[in-house]
Amino acid sequence: MGIKLITKNKKAYFNYEIKEKYEAGIQLLGSEVKAIKSGQVNISDSFVKIIGGEAFLWNADIPKYKYATVEGYDPFRSRKLLLKRAELRELQRKAESDRMTIVPLSVFLARGMVKLEIGLGKGKRSYEKKKRIKERDLERELHRERRSFMVK
Repeated sequence: MGIKLITKNKKAYFNYEIKEKYEAGIQLLGSEVKAIKSGQVNISDSFVKIIGGEAFLWNADIPKYKYATVEGYDPFRSRKLLLKRAELRELQRKAESDRMTIVPLSVFLARGMVKLEIGLGKGKRSYEKKKRIKERDLERELHRERRSFMVK
């Protein structure tokens, strides 16, 4: 059984310069696992916070599974991340000392388990984002010109 990508946080790659990546498990309810396996998860506005030596995923939207009978379910509740103690300490140290942010990058299935790829990154400034957009547009235009030249 391989790795199956469920969702990717494209916004994180645009807003942050990712320096390091880590793989973490997520503590979920059974109905949440079913919802994620059916592709119902949104991590675009979520973030990771370390509180009391434990990492938590905040603001991730995992809607209620349509066949679940869970009462009072909150789709935006915080979920504990399962990391090794050494990884947690390293993440916390780097995030505090280097003024970096921990952001979720993707949700995937590995060996039937739901995993979260988190990244340690520095926030990009608005002028860096604008520069990247201009470069991408220029690349697209050059590719279009090259293709039209080759067709004729």
